[in-house]
Amino acid sequence: MIVRPPQPGRALPPLDPRPAPEPVQAVVALGSNLGDRAATLQDAVAALRRLPLVDDVRVSAPFETVAVRADGPDPDAPVFVNAVALVTTRLAPQVLLGMLHAIEEQHGRVRAERWGDRTLDLDLIAYGDLRSDDERMLLPHPRAAERLFVLEPWLDVDPDAVLPGHGSVAALVARLRGEAVGDGTARHEAPCDDPRNDRGDAPRDES
Repeated sequence: MIVRPPQPGRALPPLDPRPAPEPVQAVVALGSNLGDRAATLQDAVAALRRLPLVDDVRVSAPFETVAVRADGPDPDAPVFVNAVALVTTRLAPQVLLGMLHAIEEQHGRVRAERWGDRTLDLDLIAYGDLRSDDERMLLPHPRAAERLFVLEPWLDVDPDAVLPGHGSVAALVARLRGEAVGDGTARHEAPCDDPRNDRGDAPRDES
């Protein structure tokens, strides 16, 4: 299902909140840089698996990354642990997003600062090939193509991943890696527990 950009003088069709007739793969980015980051991501993955109308959740390895502020990387801030989950679900995208916000709140997320530190951050990056310019639901995530901390975990769990409107995730990662080497923001895999371990998954079998 594709929601096309509105034509001049026409309103954008509203997103349908009803469950999808067939399962869709949603891409959810997870991040934490406060508290027990690994445990928080494990708990968040477990919560995703408990959601209604969710058939499967596949999770990347954890990646440790420098915090990014509005004016760029902040090496003095607490380091993030990031991962990506591929969620196979019939939940409508806006319903899924609301549930992601609820999981964040259960883990103490306070939305006081847009680029601030956080106990848990869950972003809906993509929902199948859906494209939406609805101000309440921008899909795919408008900054996903610029974020190694999203793209690298996504590539880890799905080597053939494609970001709608931007192409191959592998190609995006290759370009951004070259830029990151120059500014010192290249990622490092996190020396922490794997968020997939809440059900004992082997690292490569998940992908």
